[in-house]
Amino acid sequence: MQATNLLILILVMAAIAYLIGRGRALSVAQPLGGIRHLHSLPYYYGMRAAIWCFIPSISLLILWVTLDENVITALLLADIPAEIKPATESDQNLLFNQLENIISGAISVERVTPAIAAAAERLEGLRQTGYWLMLAVICSAGALGGIWGWLKISPRLRARQQVEKVFVAFLIICASVAILTTVGIVFSVIFESVRFFNKVPVADFAFGLEWSPQTAIRSDQVGSSGAFGAVPLFVGTMMVSAIAMLVAVPVGLMSAIYLTEYAKPRVRALAKPMLEILAGIPTVVYGFFAALTVAPYLRDLGANIGLQVSSESALAAGLVMGVMIIPFVSSLADDVITAVPRAMYDGSLALGATQSETIIRVVFPAALPGIVGGVLLAVSRAVGETMIVVMAAGLAAKLTANPLDSLTTVTVQIVTLLVGDQEFDSPKTLAAFALGLMLFLVTLCLNVIALRVVKKYREQYD
Repeated sequence: MQATNLLILILVMAAIAYLIGRGRALSVAQPLGGIRHLHSLPYYYGMRAAIWCFIPSISLLILWVTLDENVITALLLADIPAEIKPATESDQNLLFNQLENIISGAISVERVTPAIAAAAERLEGLRQTGYWLMLAVICSAGALGGIWGWLKISPRLRARQQVEKVFVAFLIICASVAILTTVGIVFSVIFESVRFFNKVPVADFAFGLEWSPQTAIRSDQVGSSGAFGAVPLFVGTMMVSAIAMLVAVPVGLMSAIYLTEYAKPRVRALAKPMLEILAGIPTVVYGFFAALTVAPYLRDLGANIGLQVSSESALAAGLVMGVMIIPFVSSLADDVITAVPRAMYDGSLALGATQSETIIRVVFPAALPGIVGGVLLAVSRAVGETMIVVMAAGLAAKLTANPLDSLTTVTVQIVTLLVGDQEFDSPKTLAAFALGLMLFLVTLCLNVIALRVVKKYREQYD
């Protein structure tokens, strides 16, 4: 909350610096005959002053947020009495949790020793001192930066170039953060997966037919040695995703074609928003619908025709997941079909082709790269879905090709393995990272294949 208040203060100071800088530029230009005698527009002079106010202040705020707790912890531990000084890191965490509860009022001061109460008071005092000190430093830095930016305003100042350089640097930083975050995620998954494969052979994981990751955390516990064959999980993921795609792709594409080429404007204006409402429904609602409506209906229907359908089946999860994914396929296909040049459509009709022939032989091939991208997005959504599978398909890791049976997927097992207190030196927990790595590799292969298809048809129709 304190950091949020400081951020709001910095934004207000930057806004004030902008107004003052812009006013200064206008006042400088007035004796010269107007703003046409300035090198840049007054907007850029104001932005330059705001930047000089904002950058030093936000840099100090980031530094304070990063180092504040560490500095306060070091100062508190240096002054804390020896009788309550923690000996280990876990003791230190327990002590600070107790101090936090005292500060928040969850624990009464009368219920703790005087040394603990004094330490809590000292901690609160250090935080308040740090906050007010940082408030003064930020205000001073912002004021000095704004004044500097204000004083440097002159008709010859190349304010636009300086502001644009700052914005380009900001965009580069944002792009770098995104790239570095992705690289960090990939390497963290790889490192943990390597630790897992040091305990479990890669062949046993990639080709094993039994998944039972329950293992004993300590050597003195009684527990299974675990079985980490991931083939049942991969089969379950592919089966549920395939069922979902069999529902979503035809229905989504046909909906997009109808709304784009055949529907009247009034029907399109009503049907398209209603279809896209499906994308805003939380997945847990789809999970409830699958578990309480679709799965019992399929079970009863199977019993009537002599089929044994499990109460939790891949078919129920796949059907509901397909309904959930329809808006993704439909909306993207709609946008892509609409973007096809109208000249191609009109030229085909002028040559004597019917509307259906034009859609099948001209519009659809021209829009195929975008449609492939939409289907790829839908596949990624299906592969990464968890809640529907948990509620409608179950948690049983079975190697089966029967869509009427219960099974599980990779994402469900990742969640299951990482829920609760875990020992991150155990193969059971590290298996979640290995599953994540395999999921990443599969998705990467799908992306490469889709890019090749898109490139082939884009070369043909561009």
